[in-house]
Amino acid sequence: MSQNDPSNPKPSWHGRFTQAPAAATQQFVESLTVDNRLWKHDIVGSLAHAHMLLKVGLISQEDFLAIQQGMKSIAEDIEQGRFIFDLAKEDIHMAIEAALIERTGEPGKRLHTARSRNDQVALDLRLWLREAIDEAMIPAVRRLQAAFVHMAERQGLAIMPGYTHMQRAQPILAGAYCLSFVEGLDRDASRFEDLRRRINFSPLGSGALAGSTLPIDRDAVAGSLMFDGITGNSIDAVSDRDPVVEYAFACSLLAARLSRLAEDWVLFCSQEFAFLKIDDAYCTGSSMMPQKRNPDLLELIRGRTGRAYGSLMALMTIVKGLPTGYNRDLQEDKYHLFTAHDSTLLCLQVAAEVVDHSAFNEQRMLGACQVGFLDATALAEYLVEKKVPFREAHQVVGNLVAAAEKQNCELRELPLAQLKAASAAIDHDVFDWLGAQNVVNRYVSKGSAGVKSFKEALENWQARLAR
Repeated sequence: MSQNDPSNPKPSWHGRFTQAPAAATQQFVESLTVDNRLWKHDIVGSLAHAHMLLKVGLISQEDFLAIQQGMKSIAEDIEQGRFIFDLAKEDIHMAIEAALIERTGEPGKRLHTARSRNDQVALDLRLWLREAIDEAMIPAVRRLQAAFVHMAERQGLAIMPGYTHMQRAQPILAGAYCLSFVEGLDRDASRFEDLRRRINFSPLGSGALAGSTLPIDRDAVAGSLMFDGITGNSIDAVSDRDPVVEYAFACSLLAARLSRLAEDWVLFCSQEFAFLKIDDAYCTGSSMMPQKRNPDLLELIRGRTGRAYGSLMALMTIVKGLPTGYNRDLQEDKYHLFTAHDSTLLCLQVAAEVVDHSAFNEQRMLGACQVGFLDATALAEYLVEKKVPFREAHQVVGNLVAAAEKQNCELRELPLAQLKAASAAIDHDVFDWLGAQNVVNRYVSKGSAGVKSFKEALENWQARLAR
């Protein structure tokens, strides 16, 4: 069914104009190609508004029923692909209103009473963001957390090198490494949850800027849409895009975490590291080199971080210099919001599948822990247990590392006599502290990368994700 009305080609705001909009004007101001995905939220908000207008006596029961039935038929047409999104209607709000008027006549013309597109789009964005957080982003974060927990269950006790400055530092458990991402992802989820609490206030009823002289009931609309309350200032409400910018920021920080994962695993998959293997189904090949097995999904996750970052910077640029009140610049926000959301959500979903279909090369990782003096810090702490001041212990072990390098051996391979010569505090029990396996068994501080803390953390995350 066409939503074009040949007898009334002018937009709804055209009453004070003497000329129809130029084609260039219509093309330049339209946002329907982007904001059509808000159609459900626009209909839900419109029905809540109509119900409030009925309660306060601004429309009749007959008007409300006609609006309700008209909206139902519009929703059915959109869902079935029958609705024609006429770009001359500019945006989703005017497209739906025009269709409603075409189907209901006078009742449809009454719907926009005490409402502006300014507070209408502010409402739709909050409804969309709330749904995106609840039904998409947080479930996807939890899904990736669960993938890491499952990997930790499978191979968590494998020993791998931990790195600082991209140099081998100390031995850690692979499970602790996996759970490091689970912890970070939990902060990502909490950022979306915090944002949800801040956005859960209804701006509808703020009008174009100053509210309405009509006796509307904003609280009733907010309650019917399950908001926690209403926004407190109509001027702020129509121009506030904090929720959109914050959402893009939360996506950007999450994308940065995914990029770190991708960077690690691109390295780990290389022949130089060979710590990890990803199933063939999640790798690609080369059009020229038959032997290649490329982690392209990870590289694309790393690369697509730029989409979230770009969206955030674009939104910050849009809002940075606007005068108080609504300005049409804000129409551009949805393009960048949806870009940040779509890209980050897809990367989350792909990352979870990659983690589910990857395995550590335990022998290779353990072998990497056997060279590079990864037990040096443990040896210094052994001396601290023997009452040697840490700075003195640090110096002793540094000297021993230098000696071992000259002898082309590891600390654990030095003769006891040489160790004792470096410090009288060293005894035969020192060999119970040296070597990667001994080190990870001896980590005792809460939250450490050793066996005891890992097992406790794994149980905790298993229980939390089950809830």
